Amino acid sequence: MKSLIFSFLTLILLSMTNLLYANNSSVSTEKSVTLTVEKMTCISCPYIVKKSLTETEGVQSAEVIFDEKKAIVVFDESKTSVEKLIAATTNVGFPSELVETETN
Repeated sequence: MKSLIFSFLTLILLSMTNLLYANNSSVSTEKSVTLTVEKMTCISCPYIVKKSLTETEGVQSAEVIFDEKKAIVVFDESKTSVEKLIAATTNVGFPSELVETETN
């Protein structure tokens, strides 16, 4: 009986260790990029660009600055990529290019 209880407790302990390891291995892959968006010509353009970016899976935030014709995007690199961000803006009529990358 004691060995059965000991085996059961050992099994629980190992299971908990695996859960803790799984949570620690999901380290944030947050990345921030700046894209140029040259074709924005009117005040409503940034809203369209921002919507296309924020609807992309993995994007945490997007700030679009009309006067500077750029977008600053924070995203989870494990869920999306710069190429997908560029495709998102291009698909709504605003081609973009990577200017700057910052890994957090």
